[in-house]
Amino acid sequence: MRTRPLKVALLGCGVVGSEVARIMTTHADDLAARIGAPVELAGVAVRRPSKVREGVPADLVTTDATALVKRGDIDVVVEVIGGIEPARTLITTAFEHGASVVSANKALLAQDGAALHAAAEEHDKDLYYEAAVAGAIPLIRPLRESLAGDKVNRVLGIVNGTTNFILDKMDSTGAGYQEALDEATALGYAEADPTADVEGFDAAAKAAILAGIAFHTRVRLDDVYREGMTEVTAADFASAKQMGCTIKLLAICERAADGGSVTARVHPAMIPLTHPLASVRGAYNAVFVESDAAGQLMFYGPGAGGSPTASAVLGDLVAVCRNRLSGATGPGESAYAALPVSPMGDVVTRYHISLDVADKPGVLAQVATVFAEHHVSIDTVRQQGKDGEASLVVVTHRASDASLAGTVEALRSLDTVRGVASIMRVEGE
Repeated sequence: MRTRPLKVALLGCGVVGSEVARIMTTHADDLAARIGAPVELAGVAVRRPSKVREGVPADLVTTDATALVKRGDIDVVVEVIGGIEPARTLITTAFEHGASVVSANKALLAQDGAALHAAAEEHDKDLYYEAAVAGAIPLIRPLRESLAGDKVNRVLGIVNGTTNFILDKMDSTGAGYQEALDEATALGYAEADPTADVEGFDAAAKAAILAGIAFHTRVRLDDVYREGMTEVTAADFASAKQMGCTIKLLAICERAADGGSVTARVHPAMIPLTHPLASVRGAYNAVFVESDAAGQLMFYGPGAGGSPTASAVLGDLVAVCRNRLSGATGPGESAYAALPVSPMGDVVTRYHISLDVADKPGVLAQVATVFAEHHVSIDTVRQQGKDGEASLVVVTHRASDASLAGTVEALRSLDTVRGVASIMRVEGE
């Protein structure tokens, strides 16, 4: 074993960073044995140096992150501060000064992953980010390495624990959205401002990363269709149960049937109770991968939190340190396929549409005519009326999103349609 330690700079010492520091200290001997050399925490960059951080020596703490990554003797920079800046500049500066990088920064990777990979390649350094997508769940490495010889066609997953907790609570107790969100907040599963989670921004960033790796194509955050879950109601769950389904906020990355393009999207969807993702409860994450040779694979586990995310960071740290010792680098960006990203209108799936209509003869015929005119085939219809008002639930066969959008626009123009109460896609069949 080499006796000279590999030096690690830690950017950020919050929930995840403090766990990384703790594990590096308490598991130092095991990490050294696995890597083939000791690893030394050489500096910790923070915003508030006066805060007491258990297990982190005060003399390692600095507010000058730029000076830390410029030292020249740092082997690996671990970035867990999040956001776009200063993380982007710090990472590129680390490459320029001889360090490889381990990051958990999904937002930055989804927006500027190509540029970061190019910088890493230019300086012959590693960029690893297993922790950016699904916490402790090994997902990026299996897609990037274990399935490198296979053709991945679809990645379908629950990649946000907060939203899954809320939807699971609505499903299991009949609670409304706000009630379930309040409980998630009280238990610490939701932030004081839950917008990034419940509006799908967090999941969209992860979908961009997953699609890029799975399909060897650059997919940016702007390429991902995003729809939040704040409009999901108890009535939607009741309707889903009648269909033998539940509702999940899904990240869906697909290769077109002809292999010529890809799509990436995040939105609530009904999935059959028989689908493996339907049984994912609480704040857990799970990702379902479909490929030509391996078939169907599912990855499941805690997708957030200090310890799970730190586990993924440390796994990357071990891999990068091994590469440093051997003088090699691991897999970089694979974008050779360069497939175009199709718009949401090209996506084909089934739909569940709930309409508020007048309870009088001929309404169903009018509605059916609109669907036919837009080439959307109806699978089932359920109608319930009382006192001149009625609800009409239509489930379609597979149709393009553009066709469905045209159908809904036309339905809203009918005098007999009082409103479109809900539109939800049906996936996983």
